[in-house]
Amino acid sequence: MKNTLNLFRIDAENHELMGAQLAAFSRQVPLLYFILSVNSIALASTHLGIAPTVLTVVFPGVLVWACAIRCLIWLQRRNRVVEPKAAARTLRATVMLGGALGFAFLAWALSLFPYGDTSRHGHILFFVGITVVSCIFCLMHVRPAALILTGTVIAPFVVFLLASGDVVHIAIGLNLFLVTVAMIYILIICSGQFAAMVNGQMETRRLSNENFRLANVDSLTDLPNRRQFFHRLSILAEQARTANHRFVVGVLDLDGFKAVNDLYGHGVGDRVLKETGQRLLKVSDDTQFIARLGGDEFGIIVDAGLDAEAVLAVGARICSVFDAPFSVAGIVAKIGGSVGFALAPDAGSTAELLYERADYALYHAKARYRGQPVIFSREHEVEIRKLSTIEHTLRRIDLDAELSLHFQPIVNVGTSRLVGFEALARWHNPELGNVAPDVFISVAERTELIGTITQVLLRKALSAASSWPQDMFLSFNLSMRDLISQVTILQIVAIIEGSGIDPRRIIIEVTETALMQASRCRSR
Repeated sequence: MKNTLNLFRIDAENHELMGAQLAAFSRQVPLLYFILSVNSIALASTHLGIAPTVLTVVFPGVLVWACAIRCLIWLQRRNRVVEPKAAARTLRATVMLGGALGFAFLAWALSLFPYGDTSRHGHILFFVGITVVSCIFCLMHVRPAALILTGTVIAPFVVFLLASGDVVHIAIGLNLFLVTVAMIYILIICSGQFAAMVNGQMETRRLSNENFRLANVDSLTDLPNRRQFFHRLSILAEQARTANHRFVVGVLDLDGFKAVNDLYGHGVGDRVLKETGQRLLKVSDDTQFIARLGGDEFGIIVDAGLDAEAVLAVGARICSVFDAPFSVAGIVAKIGGSVGFALAPDAGSTAELLYERADYALYHAKARYRGQPVIFSREHEVEIRKLSTIEHTLRRIDLDAELSLHFQPIVNVGTSRLVGFEALARWHNPELGNVAPDVFISVAERTELIGTITQVLLRKALSAASSWPQDMFLSFNLSMRDLISQVTILQIVAIIEGSGIDPRRIIIEVTETALMQASRCRSR
């Protein structure tokens, strides 16, 4: 019984289905009322002069006028966004009005029956049958309306035919009843398939939206992710190239986050990152786009033509979100943030170049102005070109020929005795001259060259140490890039084993700066 009643119910909770039903019905309304009007005019015209004027002119005129008004109302609703509650009211009104209008047409047609001959009776039978069948097809997507119309028209019409006592009319009534049952069956199946199609489309859109969210939103912070950041950056960079559009790109990196993450665990670290995202959103405005790029790195796009002073003010506001400590699960953690900015189009014309320069400004901030904003400048441009020249030269030279070592004595202050040497890297190039170790080592650490340079220098150091007294040790500096590369570690071990020197005479040192840089690389 409940399932039967559901056939006549508008599913007001399924907003997508109601919207689809309204859209489908609004497209079929002109055809529905056209069929009703044409069939009514045809039936009235065959009874002119036979039936009273009120039945051949007035009543059909009112019905056709009502059809025209309803058609205009529905045409005005086309392509209009309707709220769910309004859609439910409209569909319910359609169901009730459809039943009432159908019964009115039936009553009018039957009122003509006493005035006609056999051929006109046939016309009336044809009018009712073909009109109802056509209306059912037009109302197929709104099943309750189609069923109500069938019940209010076909049921009394079949009863009328069966009660007429005429064998032909009885046969037509039985035939129409069986055809109606078949039509109702088809109607239920088609309306169910329509609802399933709409629900399927809705689920497809939901999954598509979810996939879009997963592809463009960071699952931890609910901020836009790296992919969406670079997509937006690419669009703005194109505008900068074609229309000289001005905007700002920023890269923010947390200071001290790795220590918190390692000490208290990833759960605490994740909550710190999530709260960081919330704090950044609170200090941002409509011109600012905040994204999480990965690890403890965040991206900022300011879609406004700001001068340097205004950019630094934005950076100071961003860095100020770290003034208050993070309180997570009873743990109070104090971390900071450094941010680097690049101004488009001055700093670059492509998304990649703008990001790299903002990242270089960040690198500069963390090295010299930790916890403060830094804007990429001409000085940075000169420094990048210098470092690029050094990198290019390192890639093409014979490292074994140009790299050398300076051995700094290590003295035991208690005994004043020489106990070993520290190997310090040196590089002299015919074009560049003497290049400071901190400069070319830093360049090598930012590329894949550091492993090769380490092996060249280690071989030279071990070769020199082989001629030292057995009680003297060698101190050799390694980059953290070397230590986090399994391939490089195995190569270093092989070089030491092949040197014939007792490994106990070798001290491997890792500088604090290298540790800090490696920490930043891993957090990304």
